[in-house]
Amino acid sequence: MDLELAGKTAIVTGGSRGIGKAIARQLAFEGVDVAIVARGAEALQVTAQELTSETGRKILPIVADTGSNEDVKAMVEQAVEAFGHLDILSNGAGRVSGGTTPDPSLHEITDDAFSSDMNVKVMGDLRCAREVAPHMQRQGWGRIINIGGGAGRRAGSILASTRNIAVVALSKNLADELGPHGINVNAIHPGTTRTERTAGMIADRAQREGVSLEEAERRMAATNTVRRIIDAREIAYVVAFLASPKSVAINGEVISVGGGAPGSIYY
Repeated sequence: MDLELAGKTAIVTGGSRGIGKAIARQLAFEGVDVAIVARGAEALQVTAQELTSETGRKILPIVADTGSNEDVKAMVEQAVEAFGHLDILSNGAGRVSGGTTPDPSLHEITDDAFSSDMNVKVMGDLRCAREVAPHMQRQGWGRIINIGGGAGRRAGSILASTRNIAVVALSKNLADELGPHGINVNAIHPGTTRTERTAGMIADRAQREGVSLEEAERRMAATNTVRRIIDAREIAYVVAFLASPKSVAINGEVISVGGGAPGSIYY
């Protein structure tokens, strides 16, 4: 299927590694020039060189913190100057959650931790959409995909659940407001996803539980219905479709991309 993405441009926040990097790579393979955004300059440069070599597309590294209004404004201005127009925004920046340390309990959550988490992710998504939307409105077309997480549909982490539910609410409101301008906005909820961090997480779990690496991975994969860890590139396939003109029928929705949640019915 031709996704009709050749010649389009994108901003991918959280684009130096993990799911964001996989999204940037897949969009580039589809013919998109991509600005990858993150706070770490070194990782951004390495990723930009890697993706440029792999895909032959223009990959623009931009150092920015989505928790800062000034950074986001400058980031969008830099992308517009480099590309001339903006078609796609993938919002994936946020505090790393999950892994080897347990999520904080109620009495461990500080005001600063909560505010920082929401500022970088939820307000960060809003800031990016706010700066990009006028460019999309002028051309009458655009796609915004906000990356949430499986905790938005289950308890277990106050911070992650609150953050990801807010991402969904933001996405639906943006979709209703921007849809008449040709801009579709959707959210996705990844679950446990294979990225650069996964090998270390499996090793840590194996040591902690006294099992083999294979058994540790099997236990991690047992939380979904396909019984394997979804790879970041498989998340990117979904995002690439949502970023394309082919996805016009999907707007204001949230799509779980974690391999299926056993026993859950969403309607």
